[in-house]
Amino acid sequence: MPNRHKNTQTPAPRRATKIVATLGPASSDPALLQKMIEAGVNVVRLNFSHGKAQDHIDRAALVRAAAQRAGREVAIMADLQGPKIRVGKFAEGKVMLEPGAKFVLDASRTEPGDINGVGLDYKELPRDVKAGDLLLLNDGLIVLTIDAVKGEEVHTTVKLGGELSNNKGINKQGGGLTAPALTGKDMEDIRTAMSFQADYVAVSFPKTATDMEMARQLCNVAGAEWRHKPGMIAKIERAEAIPHLQAILDASDGIMVARGDLAVEVGNAAVPALQKRMIRMARESDKVVITATQMMESMITNPVPTRAEVSDVANAVLDGTDAVMLSAETAAGKYPLETVLEMANICLEAEKAEDVKLDADFTDMAFDRIDQSIAMGALFTAHHLGAKAIVALTDSGSTALWMSRHRIHVPIYALTPRVTTQRKMALYRNVRPLLMDTSVDRDTALVQAEGHLIKRGIVSSGDVYAITCGEPMGAPGGTNMLKICRVV
Repeated sequence: MPNRHKNTQTPAPRRATKIVATLGPASSDPALLQKMIEAGVNVVRLNFSHGKAQDHIDRAALVRAAAQRAGREVAIMADLQGPKIRVGKFAEGKVMLEPGAKFVLDASRTEPGDINGVGLDYKELPRDVKAGDLLLLNDGLIVLTIDAVKGEEVHTTVKLGGELSNNKGINKQGGGLTAPALTGKDMEDIRTAMSFQADYVAVSFPKTATDMEMARQLCNVAGAEWRHKPGMIAKIERAEAIPHLQAILDASDGIMVARGDLAVEVGNAAVPALQKRMIRMARESDKVVITATQMMESMITNPVPTRAEVSDVANAVLDGTDAVMLSAETAAGKYPLETVLEMANICLEAEKAEDVKLDADFTDMAFDRIDQSIAMGALFTAHHLGAKAIVALTDSGSTALWMSRHRIHVPIYALTPRVTTQRKMALYRNVRPLLMDTSVDRDTALVQAEGHLIKRGIVSSGDVYAITCGEPMGAPGGTNMLKICRVV
C-alpha cells in the first residue's frame, strides 16, 4: 500500500480535549490503529495487567509505526498493574453466590475455589480486615459482610449476590488495604516501558506522594541508559489517596480520575463531585488530568453510545479535563474506530459551549517566573486581539503546559526540536505539538516558525498570531519574549 502520509505532520481537527485509547486485541491491526490515530487518538495506553514484556515492546513499535504513517506523533502511556487484590481461580471458572450464603476467602488455600470459598492472590487480606467490614468484589457487583477472621480465613456472608468468576478484584469499602502501590512485577514492567521510552507511566493505587516519588525514581534509573524521563501519572483509585491529593499532585506530572476502583471504595454517588474537584486541583497545580473508566462502555458491543455516556464525556470536557480515556471500548470492543470518532465529535461539540474567563483567571494571580509571566501574557493578548494562533517555541514543553491550564478558544501550537517533548505534549489540552528544528538564532527561528504555520495552513495572509520564545534559544525554562505578528 503506498504511504501517502510519509514525512508529513497534518494537524488534527481543532479539538482541545485529547483522547487516550487502550491498545488490545481489537485494535492491534496496523491499518486500523493508523485509522484510529487519524480519527483523533492522541495517546495510546498499554495495559500492563495483560501480556508479557515482549508483547508490550512489540505493541509500542506498532504504535510508533502507525503514528509515523498517519503523520502524527502520539504519546505512549504504560499503565502499571499495581497490586493484585483479587480472588483466586474456581474449579469451574465461576460460582453463583446467593444472598445470605456463607463464603470463605482463604489466603492459605491452594486448590481451586467452589461455592463455599476461594483462595486469594492477596495474602495480606486477613490482616487488613475485621468483623463488620464490607468487601466489594467485581467492581462492587458482589458485596460480602465479614463475620470473622480466623487465621488465614476471612469468613463472610453474601450481602449482594451474583456471579463470581476467576481473579475478580477485591475492594474494602472506605479503603484500608495495605498493599504497596509498586510490586515486583511493576518494577520489571518499568524496565520494559523504559526500554521503548514510554512517554508516560501510570501508577496504580498510589496512596501517598511517596509512592509516586518512588515510582519516578525507578523510572529515571531504568531510563538513564536512554536519557529518558517519563511523565508520571497517579491513578486516583483508593479512598486513602483523597486526603493526600495535593501532595500526590505535587509529586506527579498528572493524575487519572480512575472512577472504577474509586467508586467501589468511596461509593458511586461521591465520584462526580470528586471528579470535578480533582480536575480543578490538577489545573490549578499546572498538572494534566485524564478522566477514565466506562466513558463509552456500551460501545464495547453497540455502534452508538447511550445519551448518558455522551453527557458523561461532555461534562468531563466542560470540567476542563485534558483527556478522556477509552479502555475495553478500544482494547476489546467491536467498534474501536467508531468509538474514537464518536468521542472526538462529543468533545468538539462540548468545547463550543465552554466559557472563556481569562480575565477572571488572572485576577489576583502573581508570577515569580519570567517564563510563566510570558506564557500568561501570550494567552491574555491573543484572547483580546482575537489571534488565529498562539505559538510557543519550547524545549521542555513547560510554556505550552502553563498556557494549556487556562480555557481559551485560540489553538496553541508548540514547536519543539525534541521528539520526546512533542510526544509528551500530545496529552496537553488545546496544544498541538509540532516538531521543528529551531535555529540557535532567534530571528531565523521566528521566520522558520511562521513558515511552518503557513505550510500547514494554520495561518495565512492577514492573520494575527502570538509567539513566545527564549533568548538564548534552546535553554529550558528560558522563555522571555512575546511577539505579536501579522502574516504578510
